[in-house]
Amino acid sequence: MSTSVSPLAPTDVPDMPAIAGVKLATAAAGIRYKNRTDVLLAVMDKGTTAAGVFTKSKCPSAPVEWCRAKLGRGQARALVVNSGNANAFTGKTGKQSTALTAQIAAKAVGCSTSDVFLASTGVIGEPLDATKFDGVLATLAETATSDHWMDAAKAIMTTDTFPKVATATVKLGKTKVTINGMAKGAGMIMPDMATMLSFVFTDAPVSSAVLQSLLKSGVEDTFNAITIDSDTSTSDTLLAFATGTAAANGAPKISRASDPRLKAFAKAFHEVLADLAEQVARDGEGARKLVEVIVEGATTKTSARKIAMSIANSPLVKTAIAGEDANWGRVVMAVGKAGEPANRDKLSISFNGIRVARSGARDPSYNEAEVSEVMKNPKIQIKVALGLGKGRDRVLTCDLTKEYVAINGDYRS
Repeated sequence: MSTSVSPLAPTDVPDMPAIAGVKLATAAAGIRYKNRTDVLLAVMDKGTTAAGVFTKSKCPSAPVEWCRAKLGRGQARALVVNSGNANAFTGKTGKQSTALTAQIAAKAVGCSTSDVFLASTGVIGEPLDATKFDGVLATLAETATSDHWMDAAKAIMTTDTFPKVATATVKLGKTKVTINGMAKGAGMIMPDMATMLSFVFTDAPVSSAVLQSLLKSGVEDTFNAITIDSDTSTSDTLLAFATGTAAANGAPKISRASDPRLKAFAKAFHEVLADLAEQVARDGEGARKLVEVIVEGATTKTSARKIAMSIANSPLVKTAIAGEDANWGRVVMAVGKAGEPANRDKLSISFNGIRVARSGARDPSYNEAEVSEVMKNPKIQIKVALGLGKGRDRVLTCDLTKEYVAINGDYRS
């Protein structure tokens, strides 16, 4: 966790309301960090439904495998998250650690281990000493309250420079329901399902199947449309929990994703995911610029996404942005290497609304001074028009600075 907050951090941090049926507590268990909280326990009421999406990495962490195995029940009573150690690439020891952690949590909360979900983030390859949770989780279960959202978001941070939270209130039927979310992530970010770690809670009475549908569709243009460094984590986890307590106030129970009463809720749910995803992009390790890449005129949306990711993941493009250089040649390179349909002589490129290239060549009206001035902005938009079809997509990334190398060069030190 950095002591210097990213210059791209949101200036307006929301007040996180309580959600009936969810209590949170944090502690310093000494997993890896000293003098800071590194464990989060969320305790949820009986009847809470659960859904999740996870990394597609072929080397998943032990907690990811644990959650996948438990998700079929669609129920949850507890969530335990630790930072500092990812419990990934830890073999049988990793599985034993997850089992022991779940046993300790289940005893503390008074539930089955099958209703305990786990997530870990931090160094890969180091054994996680789960005995450090013994006693800690019992105390957290006793002291958990409904107002520790910011503390919870801080406890799951690693190289993050600020806690990431988002909230929305929306009507389900005639009853107001709340959606709260938190996320962590700053490096090893090119999700292939969700984000590094993210947790969403609501008091809406929605089934696990509905939650799963909302997550599956929601991640595609939010968490799956961000990248920091093109690396997909072993630990990527996005979990959603619905306590259903709003039913007592008249909120209708939703059991089908096609239920028309779900429309406003689904939109708000998506907005929370989008907010959290952008915050992750804003907190890219060493980042000084938020970069929005828009590709339009592609043959399909899928093709546009691949080209946009090619641009967003290019070290040459990202370092040019860091140097405030509108180097469209590097963008052309990234388009060309994507392996998708493109016609050099139809290509147009803009930086922050100023067209620098048109029809496969430098724009005749190009003005170096004008473009250099807009490149000083903290947010840079790169727009590429391919002129081939109606496919369009958008991804978020950040620049690549010397600090990224410094952070990752010293990560295990």
